[in-house]
Amino acid sequence: MTYQLDAAGQTQPRRGRSAARPLGTGSAPHFGSLPLGDPTGGADGIRWREQVDGKPLYPRVAIDRDVVLTMSDGVRLRATVIRPANRFGQTVLTPYPAVVNINPYNRVAIDFLDHTLHAPVVGRALHTASASIDGTGSGLEGLTTLTKTLAGGVFDVFGINRNLVRNGYVQVIVDVRGTGASQGKWQILGAREQQDSVEIIDWVAEQEWCDGGVGLAGWSYSAINSLQAADKRPAALKAVFAVEGCDDIVRDIYITGGMPSAFIPAWLSAVNLLKWVPNPASPIRDVLRGDTARWLRDRVKSPATEIGSLLWGFLTARDDRIFDDPYFDERDPQVDRIDVPTFTVGAWHDLFGRSATGVYERLKLEPGRKQMLVGDGYHIDVGSGYGGKFSPPRLDVLEHAWFDRWLKGHRNGVEYYGPVTMLQQGGAWTSGPSFPRPGVRPQRLYLSDASSGSADHAEHDGSLSSEPVDHVSSLHVRADVKGMISRDMTQVTAGAAQAFGRSFTVDARYQEQGGLSFTTEPVTGATTISGAMNLRLNVATTAHEAIWAVTVNDVAPDGTSTVLTNGALSASNRALDPSSSTYASDGSLLSAHHYLSRKRKLPVPADEPVRIDVDLVPTDAVLEAGHRLRVDVYAASFPRYLTVVPDLIKARGRRQRLVLDPHHPSYLTFCSAGNW
Repeated sequence: MTYQLDAAGQTQPRRGRSAARPLGTGSAPHFGSLPLGDPTGGADGIRWREQVDGKPLYPRVAIDRDVVLTMSDGVRLRATVIRPANRFGQTVLTPYPAVVNINPYNRVAIDFLDHTLHAPVVGRALHTASASIDGTGSGLEGLTTLTKTLAGGVFDVFGINRNLVRNGYVQVIVDVRGTGASQGKWQILGAREQQDSVEIIDWVAEQEWCDGGVGLAGWSYSAINSLQAADKRPAALKAVFAVEGCDDIVRDIYITGGMPSAFIPAWLSAVNLLKWVPNPASPIRDVLRGDTARWLRDRVKSPATEIGSLLWGFLTARDDRIFDDPYFDERDPQVDRIDVPTFTVGAWHDLFGRSATGVYERLKLEPGRKQMLVGDGYHIDVGSGYGGKFSPPRLDVLEHAWFDRWLKGHRNGVEYYGPVTMLQQGGAWTSGPSFPRPGVRPQRLYLSDASSGSADHAEHDGSLSSEPVDHVSSLHVRADVKGMISRDMTQVTAGAAQAFGRSFTVDARYQEQGGLSFTTEPVTGATTISGAMNLRLNVATTAHEAIWAVTVNDVAPDGTSTVLTNGALSASNRALDPSSSTYASDGSLLSAHHYLSRKRKLPVPADEPVRIDVDLVPTDAVLEAGHRLRVDVYAASFPRYLTVVPDLIKARGRRQRLVLDPHHPSYLTFCSAGNW
């Protein structure tokens, strides 16, 4: 039985299939076993969980860790194939849909994770501890947020998902070329690697153990290459489940605002180290087949992929990969070409923060066939807290339901979930028809030097108001390293730094000591903010380069200042691409798209004010009554944003200033349902 929402919002029973229009198209009724707006999935969510946690179709799995796939250019990739098995461990011969995961993190690591999490005593103990230990409100809050990730199901999406296979699927996990046990040179999401993904899908669909239907799943890198493969539209691909993927690698993480991220060299180093670890699954056979020799030859040819060019670019600014170059155009998924049902998962403070909502918005699919789930977390803690009383189902549960619907045709109602499910910052989990939320409208708040009385700890305590200043003033700010204890630090460490306490997550007052703060009066009622934001600043510097970092915060009555979103821009990268920027209905700039290319860099005159637009990561939040909205402006946020050496030389000894001028006002543009 399914249900239809009547005009009064009450549920009425309805049998049979629905011919209603897709969700989010005006007044179309909603069909399913839950009303629109339940982030838990309601009765459907309970059934999805029972499918995963109940008695499986098959009691065991059979794992072949020595599968070889030969690509069209002769390079041999290595894979693990996991199939259902009976109670004697014999492989089931029935063909089933296949779920493919292609990642560069070495199947040795995935095997270790699988063995640990499924060890008879240790595995159960780890899952129990992850689900039950909660340090909320204590000094261990950040640490237990990380440990609860295990109970949230993301490791099943990332690695070997035994429950999925036991319920009638085949899983295929492939080492990306040049990583793990695969041969060739690692291309870091390049064109040949993308072709590999398509060839892998074609190969899987032709195997006797596959019924011809293929799904793609993954977390982070493997989510990105899932989106890349989907935009090629391979015939066998039926659905995608992508956790924390990305559609704009440049702006999300590589050179945000024209500045490299400290995350990239750390991540590149980790993958380059892992690719030198041989897979012990079949060492003798590898030697006899000549695979070991070919693997070693390819590793010697590219021992530390991209590390040298990254260092050269950082030192000299002469490598195109520190600019928005065709190198990145080749790697960004063409999301608007994807035509199969796609479920995307993100987080407001993920490394790929802009993509949390950007992928969903660019998908040209009707809501329901596309789903968006965004939590208030980072990168490595995705899924933490999922499966709770008021939160979404675990990620492995959602993945299972998604593939049951689109690979097996089970009418389990998952297309009626969401389609936009978000943990509203400062609020609770909600589901609705769209992002931004319905009912928000463009707003503008001006930066003023008048004291708000709420930020005496900052370099300057200013205010945000509905009217621009009526006089000229300059507020000076210098670069410091207070960003090392901030939410920026937690974001650039993919969430790891949250284990160190509240100053790294929910209280920015330490970092604010080195910044300029501008704060509103307390709001009188719950006030929603939803969508993109832009901060226009009139700035000057004594040097020929300047670095500007910005956060927008929710300030509680006790003074706690929690970052809702952030952004940054180097002054030389201020050139705006109007055709790719987003504007509100009243013409206000909501999301600035900067060229970030070598030829579009602009000179920065010394001591002469210039206008910059700092694009902020789209977000969704609610300010409770008595809370305030704050804009913090910094001269740097190290190590979240780094400066290449030539620009650092141009900026040496600088003193930056924000110029508040009634003729060139500085203001925040955003969308809200409140009155300011």
